Amino acid sequence: MDTSNKQSNPVYSHQDASKVDLSDDQWRKILPKDVYMIARQKGTERPFTSKFENSKEVGTYYCAVCGNPLFRSDTKFESGCGWPSFYEPISKQSIIYLKDNSFGMERTEVECGRCKSHLGHVFDDGPPPTGMRYCINGVVLDFEKAKDAEKKYNLDKKDHS
Repeated sequence: MDTSNKQSNPVYSHQDASKVDLSDDQWRKILPKDVYMIARQKGTERPFTSKFENSKEVGTYYCAVCGNPLFRSDTKFESGCGWPSFYEPISKQSIIYLKDNSFGMERTEVECGRCKSHLGHVFDDGPPPTGMRYCINGVVLDFEKAKDAEKKYNLDKKDHS
């Protein structure tokens, strides 16, 4: 989600942990179409199209709808499923778990713990230490680089030039 969309979204915050409860019409007005379709209508982006699929950057992944912290980059792993995958959320409050029996499958849907936006699904075929694979639509993720890592990178870059 780009900066202009965040500025037009009155609930987007990395600090505010209060629950967000907006009407469907309110969400439709403040979210970009692709984010709305996945987050509010439980859509799915095409596999292998997320800019985060192969990202190795160090930082934090947030809900693109409300700014809630969801995953740390050190829990991200290459699953080969076509969507960014993580083995553990930042906290128990970051994620809501729901049974999903759509399309003739038994799955567990994951939603944002703050705004209840659809994020993706979780499966029990992930790596240690949790054995879980949170398969998340990249469209509903925001990413912020770790400040210390960015500073170190820029200093190293400066020293080698």
